[in-house]
Formats: sequence, structure tokens, C-alpha cells
Amino acid sequence: MKDIEIFKRDINQVLEELKVDPDIGLRDEEISKRREKYGENALTKKKGQSLLMKFINQFKNFMVIILLIAAVVSGSLGEIKDSIIIAIVVILNAILGLIQENKAEKSLEALKNMTTPLTKVMRNSKLIQIKSPELVPGDIVIIESGDYIPADGRILEESSLKIEESALTGESLPVDKNTEVPEGDKVPLGDRKNMVYSTSMVTHGRGKIVVTNTGMDTEIGKIAKMLEAEEKVKTPLQIKLEELGKYLGILALSVCVVIFLLGYFQGRPPLDMFMLAVSLAVAAIPEGLPAIVTIVLSLGVQRMIKKNAIVRRLPAVETLGTASIICSDKTGTLTQNKMTVTKLYVYDELVDAVNIKDISDATSNKVVEIGLLCNDASISQEGGEKKAIGDPTETALVVLALQKGLLKKEQEELKPRVNEIPFDSDRKLMSTIHETDEGLQVFTKGAPDILLERCNRILINLEVKPLTDEIKEKIKASNIGMANEALRVLAFAFREIQEAPENPTSDNIEKDLVFVGLVGMIDPPREEVKEAVKKCRMAGIRPIMITGDYKLTALTIGKELGILEEGSSAIEGKELDDLSDDELIKNIHKYSIYARVSPEHKVRIVKAWQANGRIVAMTGDGVNDAPSLKTANIGCAMGITGTDVSKEAADIILTDDNFATIVAAVEEGRNIYANIKKSIHYLLSCNIGEIVALFIALVLNIPSPLIPIHILWINLVTDSLPALSLGIDPPEADIMSKKPRDPKESIFSEKLGFFIGIRGVIIGLVTLMAFYTGWNHSVEVGRTMAFLSLAFAQFGNSISVRSLDKSLLKIGIFSNRHLIGAIFISSVLMLTVLFVPFLRNVFDLALLNSNQWMMVILYSLIPLTAGEILKQLVKSK
Repeated sequence: MKDIEIFKRDINQVLEELKVDPDIGLRDEEISKRREKYGENALTKKKGQSLLMKFINQFKNFMVIILLIAAVVSGSLGEIKDSIIIAIVVILNAILGLIQENKAEKSLEALKNMTTPLTKVMRNSKLIQIKSPELVPGDIVIIESGDYIPADGRILEESSLKIEESALTGESLPVDKNTEVPEGDKVPLGDRKNMVYSTSMVTHGRGKIVVTNTGMDTEIGKIAKMLEAEEKVKTPLQIKLEELGKYLGILALSVCVVIFLLGYFQGRPPLDMFMLAVSLAVAAIPEGLPAIVTIVLSLGVQRMIKKNAIVRRLPAVETLGTASIICSDKTGTLTQNKMTVTKLYVYDELVDAVNIKDISDATSNKVVEIGLLCNDASISQEGGEKKAIGDPTETALVVLALQKGLLKKEQEELKPRVNEIPFDSDRKLMSTIHETDEGLQVFTKGAPDILLERCNRILINLEVKPLTDEIKEKIKASNIGMANEALRVLAFAFREIQEAPENPTSDNIEKDLVFVGLVGMIDPPREEVKEAVKKCRMAGIRPIMITGDYKLTALTIGKELGILEEGSSAIEGKELDDLSDDELIKNIHKYSIYARVSPEHKVRIVKAWQANGRIVAMTGDGVNDAPSLKTANIGCAMGITGTDVSKEAADIILTDDNFATIVAAVEEGRNIYANIKKSIHYLLSCNIGEIVALFIALVLNIPSPLIPIHILWINLVTDSLPALSLGIDPPEADIMSKKPRDPKESIFSEKLGFFIGIRGVIIGLVTLMAFYTGWNHSVEVGRTMAFLSLAFAQFGNSISVRSLDKSLLKIGIFSNRHLIGAIFISSVLMLTVLFVPFLRNVFDLALLNSNQWMMVILYSLIPLTAGEILKQLVKSK
């Protein structure tokens, strides 16, 4: 059924169209027909890719394709070793990516693997329990406090029914429901009081509904469909690495052509020149980079799991390092999603209720007592921890009493309830009658303005006195003051009666009351979020609050958390409707808080920031957050309170529902990107050194200082462990005091390209010098010295590239123990091919004397020393 018709129709019309009797429910034959027609009451899932397709997708990368071509060419020319080494690296990269992708999916499935909820439904004239996915349109469902709404439905009967719809509408307080048809043509979702919606929860009362829509036809189903239309943008790292792959591919092909033509015109054999060109092409491309990037990201993901975050898409954790905007939902993300009493007013005195246990005022105690007993919430014991269950407003009062040492069950035994008048949304009051030591007493709570009009006396220090107009004005002023602080205010009163009427009514019970006091409550902010917001500011990240709650409440929370900074303001959804997309893009920087917004508004806000060149992270937990989570560059869903739809749309899931975890993810992301740049710095400068050495030797028409197997072995040894160790380098101390990098900036920014070029030339010249020194003895000795000097020079280079502006003494030579271990292992591998006779013959190497070893050590230290001097020279300019 179409919802726009359902909430406007009479109940009998809805039942007639659904062909169901509310007292009998559906019969078995009809249930089977409808299940076949409407399917399961669940959101449809997109068909996942097969394992084979996921594996094939790992090869859809320009750099990987170039490497595969090089492997084929090498193999076709008889260089089977070269071909095998390249193929192993490429396949290893694909396997690592596939394993990590599956790990993330399994982690997500573990989060979602919860018990299927049961639903009480009337079928064949019997009330039975079934699994929620088995519901069909027309089912008659019974709901009561604590139940989740299993499907969209029209209310047939209700008794003090309140539904918490924050996951769908963003409204933090429960909504009073009724059976009446709302007036007007355009009624917002949150104001359709005669409807209930899937994923909402009953916080108070009970009711009977008829299911109108199931599965993808529900409101959350409609939002799920919206997700299909949003395309996922590529992360900055993906873009930069694709660009780098293209540059290196073009470089490799250019080197091949230039070297081949140069050798050809020198009269060298074409086949030899082609083999040399292929070797140089392999040297030009750091074939270990794709695997290293994947492994570095994977290790970052594992660290994030320990910090309560599951990364669903591998590059996502890095992208947080570029985030300059974090858009966050309020309820449950910035706040505790738990109403808490913060203020208590008794005659002419406003006190802080946070320290209620230290307040001994008798009148305050009476407020607490009324709040506890005129209350349908309860306390449950779960694993040694007391937990309040029921309407958030009432649970706040139960918790307040608990802080005073008053247990609801004990107090109800001492002062049992003998009758009641349930809360009514029109009356806005609730009253209960209790037997006390002083006799029968009526306890009443409700809206301050209404309850005050029913009072003619006031309790002051346990003395009942007349309620004068002057005192009334003071009470009203206190009510307004708390309301202006975005507190939800309740008033409390009582009266003594001689006997309890059999049918108590508002007229005979809720009159001539004795006013006792007021309490103000709010869903308070998480304490750790305040510090997280400060860190965001320090890191140049702007936090933004986007909520479906009221503007005043959002402003109060925003100010307390530091989100509403000087010069920024708040705006409501209806004001956003008056702004065109261009106007919103132009003025987006003016607003730090967005209140009373819809899912469409959230998507517009994210896109407006993106249009201003910002990388946007969006946090949220509700179904209404899902479209914006997917639209954002990085979507962060809450793992505990988050809905399945929001988790499916997100890149990262925070298992502790803590906004502060985002800050840890930002630091991790920044460090990952910095470390990947260190690996690129190291790999490219080393490979350029190889190219420089071979190219100059060719131009000078002297023997090549390295043969193809030397290049491949050095690349295998030096491009693996040392480069990987740089990828897990500890973060620099000032990493979170820098502004987010511009996502458009080159990966070679901050003079990285200059440093790579200079270091590469120095390594290349050192290699030539070592070859020339040994060449006087023999070509084999020269190549051995070049082979060793190049490798050890690269090891020294790996230590120096850890920072572009800080010396080794400042960052600590041994602060990355993994790198020291990698250099040791790689050095052993290099020396093994020299000192094992069989391998020495395969590699055409020669043993060196002591003088030659001294020269190798001297040459090897030159790039490290030059790199450190270069840092200081560039820094001083």
C-alpha cells in the first residue's frame, strides 16, 4: 500500500483493502499467497561478487598491467627467472588484497549476526509468535514497551503508546502515537502519528497495528533504494597511485625505447640491447609498491580493529587522513542517547541534579519520590549492572532516584500503587494513587504550564503553603530558563485524598494539587567527544553536527562540545529548502549545526562541502544517515546502535559507537599516507639510481655495471622488507598538528620529487664509482663492487628517507626496529649470493679483498650522509 494513502484513510478502509479482520488475523491460505506475492519481510541485499571476480579485480590496475606485460616479454626472451619473480610479486599483491577484503566482510557479518527478533501476531484467531521476516501485509501485530517495530503499519488501537523513531527521523524524544487521521495534505514522516515504522522501538504503552508494508516497501526500504543511486567516489590514495602507476608505466616504456635506440646506433647487438632495455624497464617500476601499499593498508586496518573500528574498504582508513570535514549525527553519536536529569527546581532554588545524592532538602526528596513512583519504567539487572528500561524520560527519573539510593521495586512495596490515570498526549499529565504512611496520596507529573494551573498550593520544606501569583511567576520563569537551555522540563505535584475512586478521572483527581518542583533533563554529550573535538580543531578538521532534533537542543549540545565556534551559526531544514544548491555551496562554510533535517538534506550538505573541495567524513547510526554515509568520501557507521542499512553504506564501522574513535582513525590515516610516501621516496630514488648508473654507462660506451639478474635480485631484496618496514614507521610527533593535505596535491608534493631525483642521482653515481674502482681489476670485480655498493647504499637511504625535514638524531636511528631488522635480513641475503659458491657463479660475482670492501663501505655511506646534509640545506632556505 502507498503510505501517503494509508495515514489519510479511515481505519476501516485500510482493513477492508487489506482484507483482514483485526480480531481473527490472516488465515493460513491467505498467508501463503501474500508471502509468495510480497516475499520476505527483509531488505534485499545486493548480490556479492564471486571469489574469482574479486581476485580478477585485483589486477585492474595500470601498474600491475605494465608489470604483467614485462613478465610476458621477459619470459618470451628466455629470461624465465625475471618473469617468475614479477609474476610472484603481482600474484602476492592480488592474494593480499583478496584476503583483506574477505576479512573485512567477515568482520561485518559477525557484527550483523544477531538473533532474529520475534513478533506477536494474530493469526487464525490465535495470538502467536513468529520471526519478523515471516510477516506479510495484513498481519495484525501486538506491540508493547520494549518491542521493535517489525514492519510499517497503521495503528488500530493504542494505550499511552510512545514510539522512539530516532533511527528513522533523527528525533531524539519518543513520539506520542494515536489512531487519528492527521490534518493537512503534506504531513512529514515524523508527524504521522497514526503510523508506526520498521526499526522503531516502543518505549511506552501498548498497541495493535495492521502491517501495511514489508521489506523494501517500508520507509527504510525506500531509503535503501536511494543508496543504489549514489555512486561511490574514489579515495585520494586510489587516485594518486593510479596516477603514479601511469607515470611509471610511461617512464618504463620511454626508457626501453631510448636505451634500445641508443644502443642500436652504437652498433650493439639488437637482442642484447632489448634485454638491457627490459631490465631497465623493470628497474624503473617499483614492482613491490602495489604489494607494499596493500600490506601497509592491511596493517593499518588491523591496528584500527584494536582501536574499535572495522574497515570495510581497504583504502578508507587512509582517506580519513585527508578529511577536513567530519559531519556527525547528534543522537547517540555526540550524545549518550540517554535522557539525564541535570537540573532540579524547588521553591526559589535551582540546583544541579548531577550531585543529587548530596542534596538533603526535604522538598527535593519529594520530587524524586514522585518521579520514581509516578512512573512505568523499571530497573533490570544485567550481569551485575543495573539498567533502566522504558520511556527515556521516565528512565531518567528512575536513575535519578537510584542515585539517591532509592530502588523502584522497594519503594513500590512500601508505597504500592492502587490506581492510576495513564499519560494522555492531550492532557499531558500522568497520575498514580499510592498507599503511604500519611494515607492515600495522588502523585502527578506532566507539562509544567498545564500542571501549574491545577495547583493551588506549594510544598516548601515539607510545609504546604498557598500558591500565590508571585510564586507562580517565579516557577514559570524557572521553567522558561531551563527550556531555553534545551532542557525538557517536567513538573511534579501531589495531593492527599480520603479514598481512591474506582474510576479516577482528571476532574476528580488532578485538581487542588500541591506543587512540589520541576526537573530539567537532556540527552547529554559524551565526555570523550569534547576532547575529540579539540583534537579535530588542532588537526585543522571542522566538526559539523547534523541532526533531526530541534535547533535549540542542537545549539546547546554544539556549544558545550565546542562544535559551534565563533563566527558560525545553525540552520534548520526548512531554511535549507529555501536555498538552491548553488546558494548552499556558496554559504556552506557559515554553518556548523544543521537541525530538523531530512535524509535528502544530509546528502545536500555533504555534496556542498565536497563541491568546495573538502574531503568529508560522515558519522551516523540511523537508517536516515545511510544515503549521506554513502555519498561522503568516508562513511563511518556505529556498530552497536547502527542499523544494518547504515553499516552496509559505510566504509568504516565504529564498534564502540564513539565519535572519539574517528580522531584515532584520522591519525592512523595520516600516518599511513605519510608512510606510503616514505616507501615511494625510497623505492623511486633507489630505482632511479639503477637507471642513472646503467644509462650513463651506456652513454660512455663502457661495460654495464650491472647485469639483469643483479637488478632483479637487488629489487627483490631491497624493494621488499625495507620498503615494507617504512610503511609501518611510527608517526611523527607533529602529525596531528598539521592541516589536512589538499586531496588535489601531487603525491610528490613537499619537494618529494626533488629529493627523489637528487637521491637517485647520488645513488647512481656511487654505483658507477664503485664499478669504475673495481673495473681496473676485472669486470667481475667491478660489477661485484657496484652490486654491493648499490644495495648497501639503498639500505642507508631507507634510514634517511624516514623524514623530509628532521635529522636522524631527532627521529632516532633505532626508533623503527622493524626497519633495522629488515636491513639486517636483506644484508644477509645480499652476502649469501656472494659467499655461497654456487650462487656466486650464477650471479657472476667475485670475492673482494679488504681494500675493495673498505671502498664498498665508503661508497655505501655517501647517499646516507648526503641525504642528511641535503635536509638541513633545504630546511635552512
